[in-house]
Amino acid sequence: MTSAATVQRRDRGRFESFRAGFPALRQQTYLSVCDKTILHDEVRKSVEVFLDHLALASANRVDHEVKVAGAREKFARLMNVDASTIAATRNVSDGINAVAWAMPMDDGDNVVVSRDAEHPNNVYPWLRLGRRGNEVRTVAPQPDGALDIDAMIEAIDTRTRMVSCATVTFAPGHRTDIERLGAACRARDVFLLVDGVQSAGILAHDLAAEPIDGLATSTSKGLLGLYGFGFLYIAPHWIERLEPAYLSRPAVRMQTDDHSAMGALDYTLQPDSRRFEVGSYNLAGAYAADAALDLLLDLGTRVIEDRVLALARALNEGVTALGLASAVPSAGPSQSHVVTFGALDAGGHGVSTDPRIVAVSAALTEARVAHTIRRGQLRFAMHAFNNGDDIDRTVACVAEAMTSS
Repeated sequence: MTSAATVQRRDRGRFESFRAGFPALRQQTYLSVCDKTILHDEVRKSVEVFLDHLALASANRVDHEVKVAGAREKFARLMNVDASTIAATRNVSDGINAVAWAMPMDDGDNVVVSRDAEHPNNVYPWLRLGRRGNEVRTVAPQPDGALDIDAMIEAIDTRTRMVSCATVTFAPGHRTDIERLGAACRARDVFLLVDGVQSAGILAHDLAAEPIDGLATSTSKGLLGLYGFGFLYIAPHWIERLEPAYLSRPAVRMQTDDHSAMGALDYTLQPDSRRFEVGSYNLAGAYAADAALDLLLDLGTRVIEDRVLALARALNEGVTALGLASAVPSAGPSQSHVVTFGALDAGGHGVSTDPRIVAVSAALTEARVAHTIRRGQLRFAMHAFNNGDDIDRTVACVAEAMTSS
């Protein structure tokens, strides 16, 4: 029987090997995956393979698209669903807009969103629906910035077609009670669409079990890939009920592999989520995602989640003890890998009106500790490449800045 200590040693070795593949970590402490990722050597090598193919004309379109199919299948495994439910997209906005315009909606039908808790890219698509005669019901978040799930459920009525939210808010970083919100949506046949960019690849998802009908994400954060590539998950029981607003060859069932051949004018949509794929793929993004997903699957998202939540707890408690108020819990169901400090909306994007936040941020920048300020709050986020030394160094830097200011 394998002992717990043996498992811990094995996992520690795997994480150390994983961390060693990120050259950025030799020069800085990177606690900002909520903003953008850093590249692993294997991911960069995969993109270089693609560039070599272009430079040497050594691969054709079909050869390249093997990587698209591979990335699609590996993301499906990461999320515990069938690859038929996954479409390759460009980013979160692409996925959200695809669903927004594919959902059959009549005048007066509505969508529910917590506008002030969402990234603008999960707000503007719904405001656009409002201009075509649909109602956008905006629900205020709780005072601490978390979604008010009770109020969102209360806003649902017989004309509600969709509810949209983030799995983890980009700021302050609360984890959403998807189970309760999703159960309410399922009971009313309302489509729950989530922005999963802050959780995918970092927190464990089981989309076969979670009451999520659609998840849009990009590979530029927790999935350790490039900008301009992402995924859209659509639950199997919804696929045939959605008709994409945009249409090109990948979305249509064809009887030939000739990419320039025209099929029947009386076309039939793909029977799976590929009906949402439009035009040529971002092949560099697909090569990157294919390699990055191998790394994540090797570690396992359950193990990754346990690691990042422990690191987030240590950072939360360490900085709070120095006198900076935490905006998110250090434990419990709403804890995520995102940790923020300071008053909500005491400033904006990259700026704070709190002199302590300004001083600490300046000290962190000087010490090469990557972080951000969002909504006036000091924001950090962990991934599997982080370790306890990163947390200790950051807490020590904050302590010195607090003493000096």
